[in-house]
Amino acid sequence: MTREYQVILPDEEATVALGAEVARACSKGITIYLRGTLGMGKTTFSRGFMHQLGHTGAVKSPTYTLIEPYELANWRVYHFDLYRLADPEELEYMGIRDYFSKDSLRLIEWPERGAGILPQADLVITLQPEANGRIATIVGHSDLGEEVVKQLQ
Repeated sequence: MTREYQVILPDEEATVALGAEVARACSKGITIYLRGTLGMGKTTFSRGFMHQLGHTGAVKSPTYTLIEPYELANWRVYHFDLYRLADPEELEYMGIRDYFSKDSLRLIEWPERGAGILPQADLVITLQPEANGRIATIVGHSDLGEEVVKQLQ
């Protein structure tokens, strides 16, 4: 059974709070795909996620570098933004598999740009417009992802 959870995000603050809530639910290394068009709040979500895990600095989208690593007290977190990726094969050249260890968390914006190379997500979060805000749909795609969704419900 695939677990799914939806939540309305009326503003930026709610998106940051959702990121923090998801981070609190993560107890093991996980791969999270962040889907949504430009401006939907993927990086805003990531900011809440990172701050909940203890990062105190700025969280920006690694649009030009493709990856931003964070070494935190209890986690290694890799934030990917694949928007500018020209070909999924580029991920192989950058050693993508090295980032997918059991003791790290991965947030991947624009995962469809890495199709065929990226491992399957444990959790997929899709952000879409809804009235004056956004709606987030969170779906578990593994036992680990489903456990996170269960905690959110």
